[in-house]
Amino acid sequence: MKEVKVGLVGFGFSGATFHAPVIESVQGLTITKVVSSNPKKVIEKFPKMEVVASIDELLNDREIELVIITTPNEFHFSMAKQALEAGKHVVLEKPFTVSVEEGERLIEIADKHGSLLSVYHNRRYDNDFLTIQKLIKEEELGTVVSYEAHYDRYNAEVHDDGWREQNKKGSGILFDLGSHLIDQALTLFGEPEAVYGDVLTQRKEGKTDDYFHLVLHYGKRRVILHAGSLVKKHGPRYQIHGIKGSFIKWGIDPQEEALKKGQLPGDEHWGEDESDQYGVLTKDNRDRVIPTIPGSYQTYYIELHQAIYEQSTAPVTAREALTVIKVIELALKSSEEKRLVKWD
Repeated sequence: MKEVKVGLVGFGFSGATFHAPVIESVQGLTITKVVSSNPKKVIEKFPKMEVVASIDELLNDREIELVIITTPNEFHFSMAKQALEAGKHVVLEKPFTVSVEEGERLIEIADKHGSLLSVYHNRRYDNDFLTIQKLIKEEELGTVVSYEAHYDRYNAEVHDDGWREQNKKGSGILFDLGSHLIDQALTLFGEPEAVYGDVLTQRKEGKTDDYFHLVLHYGKRRVILHAGSLVKKHGPRYQIHGIKGSFIKWGIDPQEEALKKGQLPGDEHWGEDESDQYGVLTKDNRDRVIPTIPGSYQTYYIELHQAIYEQSTAPVTAREALTVIKVIELALKSSEEKRLVKWD
């Protein structure tokens, strides 16, 4: 198996939790350099990794083929551009960029240099979404007429030290959690015909959006995507209704919490739900409990390694990720103008 050497840019929550441990669990990928202002933090978790102070030092290493960028969203474009022009393959933490224009430019640069460009939409590999995808593919629900997904949290305090809560490009809950829900919806149903968005700041000290309610129009089908920061008691995470039946799912994929605790993909029961978290499929006036397919964040990097080795399509293409950004832009426009916005 071809060994691909990896450079990781950023070792904040995303880099340290969602990328480095998952990459280290995948055969054929090895992180050799990390760009971080906190070498001690990196070395405590990964003693063999070399820590460098700048992306320039990382890009000067000819052995590194793949660069993973996990910096704040406003830096995604400039750093990805620099890495692509240095001849590297690039993975960006979601969201892709802070504008469609930036995303289109990166795709042009990647094509020019023959480099792979992908975005880490890891929530495609959540256990609940994998289960829903299978049910829809197998037409257990029949034609889906209503799909509702929530990513609610309770976080009443505004953290001034976190860039996601500052008034900056690409900050706020729509770019953060919204990217996940939008990507899942697009994966299932493709591009919508129109987008309605209600995006606002509900917390008193909030500096950026902390609530959104999106409705994507697909003919007579409605896709509702919702997130709030002041939700003490959560309802179902997914409610999906089709001509043949309905599927209701509570709870959330356990992989994030497992990674926070230092567990790794491949550990016993990785990505599995407790049985009381299984969803319920209702058909023919009967309820049937549906065991949840185990989640698998490592699958993204396994498929990415394969794409590099075989020069094939990335598990999440840049074009797919760009469509997520287009939905965000249209949702913001819809919210500002208080109207439904057509796709074109």
